[in-house]
Order: sequence, then structure tokens, then C-alpha cells
Amino acid sequence: MEIAEVVDARKTKIEADAAWDLLKNVSVIHTSRGKSRKNWSPANDASEDILADVMGRSGNLRAPTLIQGDIAIVGFNADDYALLLAGD
Repeated sequence: MEIAEVVDARKTKIEADAAWDLLKNVSVIHTSRGKSRKNWSPANDASEDILADVMGRSGNLRAPTLIQGDIAIVGFNADDYALLLAGD
């Protein structure tokens, strides 16, 4: 996997509008928050619902966020990352 861009979330704030611009064109968004995992489809799910899940309390896109092809992962879940990396 080639890394095209790395953004340090502590230094660069990605607010809701910019976050939606990053996520709206992927086919699936996997989110993890603790033990809670969800799968979202920007084509079918409301942007407000997706943004409520991917944005942190500070108003910043939650980290880590990884976008590879048409899949996005927001938050950390080892199984999600293993599936994504297995596709390479």
C-alpha cells in the first residue's frame, strides 16, 4: 500500500464540511468507537448521520482515518484494518 498523504490530526483540523468532501465518494465507511462498529454508505445514508459518527467531540474528523480506494475506515479496529490490508 502506498501512502499518498499523511495529516497529523493534532496539527490540522478537518471540520465537518471538509470531512464530508473526503468521505462522500467512497462506497463504504467503516467506523469504530470502542466496541461499537458501523458500516455506512454515503450513497444511501444521510450525511448528517455519518458525520455524527465520524466527527469527534472537538469538531475534528476522528483519528485514525484511512481512505484506500473506495473504502474509508474511521477509528481503529484491528479487524477492519486486517481486511483492508489483506486486499493488497
